Amino acid sequence: MAPKPVPLFDREERRAPRQLVEHALILIGRIHHGDAAAAQRAELALQTWRESSSEHAEAALTAQRIWNATEPGALRSQIAKPASAAQRQRLRRRALGLAGVGVGLGLLGVGGRWAWRLPVYEIALRTGRAQRMTQALPDGSSVDLSARTAAQVTFLRARRTVRLTEGEARFSVASDAERPFWVETDWGRVRVVGTVFTVSTREARMRVEVAEGRVAVWGAENGQAADPAPSVFLQAGQAADIDGRGVGSPRPVDPGEVGGWRQGWLFFRDTPLPEVVSRWNDYLSRPLRLSPRDAALREMRVTGSYLLKDPQSFLDSLAHMLPVRVMPADEQGIEIRARG
Repeated sequence: MAPKPVPLFDREERRAPRQLVEHALILIGRIHHGDAAAAQRAELALQTWRESSSEHAEAALTAQRIWNATEPGALRSQIAKPASAAQRQRLRRRALGLAGVGVGLGLLGVGGRWAWRLPVYEIALRTGRAQRMTQALPDGSSVDLSARTAAQVTFLRARRTVRLTEGEARFSVASDAERPFWVETDWGRVRVVGTVFTVSTREARMRVEVAEGRVAVWGAENGQAADPAPSVFLQAGQAADIDGRGVGSPRPVDPGEVGGWRQGWLFFRDTPLPEVVSRWNDYLSRPLRLSPRDAALREMRVTGSYLLKDPQSFLDSLAHMLPVRVMPADEQGIEIRARG
């Protein structure tokens, strides 16, 4: 006869009030998933709360048992191996359906560790050509999207994350030491507590510019280590580029120009011409393009401030700044050629 699985909950656990168990489980989650300071605060809070009443002590014990029971290693040590595929299926349904134990734990229905990792807020954001967007977030933060930008916002109980897949976004982050705010791209990631900064992804690289506060930046080459040190710290008025080669050295920026597109401006400071064209094309219905025959165009750089609503002023000034010609528009747009 095959051995019977060990129950994940006993009768004593079923009597613990749901709200008290949820509170204890959140504190336990912070102990295991927060940074060192947050974990220490949570451990002290749990000890004080647990000692305040017998109900709290019982709820803390229940929460710890749920957490331990849903740890994969604990499941392997506590539950005998089923003798058949049917029994394995029943055990899987049991572990994933903890709400069926009769206590209506709701949030805890999928188990302590699994529930802790479930998002508490998610939203996908996207803008098209010439569109801009401001999105308020439930923690008091906000994110502004430039044109042709896509991002996925996911808040967990111990972490806030924005995945930026294209374009540029400006972040104003509400401080929460127990829930750090991360911005991730294919080239690296940024961690903040409370600050104002932008992240962009263009020309096969990521750029971080800080208007207020301080951020830590990791390149993709060390972002997956267990506890890597940041590649660089950036202060207000600093920026850095991150690409497949790693994180570049910090360089100065004007904090007032960070995310200038929110006020209808594009600012360029010794910016490569291909990037200038790409940024303008986020807003133009008739795109600019560089002549493919003129390799020298890719080495030219632009400095200046331009109103988004007046691209003609940019084109008029371009021929005075650089040895280029701006050709009349055709069905493919406006072409920029090297003068020679």
